[in-house]
Amino acid sequence: MAKMWAGRTDGLTDSLADDFNSSIGFDQRMYKQDITGSMAHAAMLAACNIITTDEADTLIGGLEEILSDIESGKLEIDMTCEDIHMFVEQVLTERLGDVGKKLHTARSRNDQVALDVRMYLREEVDTISSYIRELLSALVEKADEHKTTILPGYTHLQRAQPIVFGHHLMAYAMMLLRDLDRLSDCRKRMNISPIGCCALAGTTYATDRRFEAEKLGFDGICLNSLDGVSDRDFALELLSALSILMMHLSRFSEEIILWSSWEFKFIELSNAYTTGSSIMPQKKNSDMAELVRGKTGRVYGDLLSLLTTLKGLPLAYNKDMQEDKEGVFDACDTVKMCLPVFTGMISTMTVCADNMKAAAQKGFINATDLADYLVKKGLPFRTAYKISGQLVAKCIAEGKVLETLTLDEYKEFSPVFEDDLYGEIDLLTCVEKRISEGGTSPQSVEAQIRYVKEKLQ
Repeated sequence: MAKMWAGRTDGLTDSLADDFNSSIGFDQRMYKQDITGSMAHAAMLAACNIITTDEADTLIGGLEEILSDIESGKLEIDMTCEDIHMFVEQVLTERLGDVGKKLHTARSRNDQVALDVRMYLREEVDTISSYIRELLSALVEKADEHKTTILPGYTHLQRAQPIVFGHHLMAYAMMLLRDLDRLSDCRKRMNISPIGCCALAGTTYATDRRFEAEKLGFDGICLNSLDGVSDRDFALELLSALSILMMHLSRFSEEIILWSSWEFKFIELSNAYTTGSSIMPQKKNSDMAELVRGKTGRVYGDLLSLLTTLKGLPLAYNKDMQEDKEGVFDACDTVKMCLPVFTGMISTMTVCADNMKAAAQKGFINATDLADYLVKKGLPFRTAYKISGQLVAKCIAEGKVLETLTLDEYKEFSPVFEDDLYGEIDLLTCVEKRISEGGTSPQSVEAQIRYVKEKLQ
């Protein structure tokens, strides 16, 4: 089949070269954006008297018909075409004759491709953002249920200080809010129209690029035609934002995997989000969390791949840039798979509050509060620190926790101990005393929940 770009050459390429050069296998998903962009282009050409109004109406009507036929299944995309742009133009020309050939006036595939990718990705950003919002809502709801549920907080994966489970969940909520902000910022820079940059140098026609940009919902136009067709930093920025998002989900997945193990048993995942073993009947595997953790590397790879593709390209367009799509499409698809599953997993998990509290007690994470109690009684901090450490050692040796030692046992180490010490080292008291803004007290967690809710509104 002769190509629509035949002229300088006969357009008859080797079949292997055709397959190697073709992108329709993956860029066909942009058919709607390509057709919508072409409608706006036809309207602009008429508004600038480059084609007649009747010709524009014919072109737009023909494009609307192609869109309708593709979506109804009446028209199948021809996979032997080089790309989706050529397919649409070829069908339009077959149906409209010479009028169809006028559509490509004052544009190139270079700016047409850049336009379609920006339009497609901004829709992906909107979809992914809506999924993040759903996950945030699930986190906030679960955090509100557990704003007084005691959990051992960790540093170095060692039990450190008591916190509430709601506080831990809200840490991830804050991360996801920043992910939303990153996507929003990325969308702003993405939402600039390259159409009219043509191949690289603009056009001799007196076009109105801003008319076309506004019609397609863009906030402005690329102000340098070379830049408009030769950079994909908007795709890199999206991949970067998605990689950071996946990193947050992966860290959360790691904790879910640990928490749901028998060694922790802080949570139990719903059967709907776990799998069994083909040989071990007792197994209940957190496969969904493991897959999210695993797919994070895939998104990282998509980012690194495009960075590598672009790093040595001279201006302006090079065919290497055809490699921009598969990676960024894959990253978007992967994130869109992970987020709804993650939301369901969080919404349906059971929190084993008693196990969390028991782990907190056995970790002696109220030892700092015990030392503070002694300081309030007048002892120097280092003396209080040593006594608290000795009491922890006694508990470990005798299989006890600080809460179960008798007052007489406490007085063996210092006469200043009184009955009020039990209130001071109660784990709920310990978290309630963390009154600094952003801390783990139930009141602080409530404030964090309100903040996220306001952001979501």
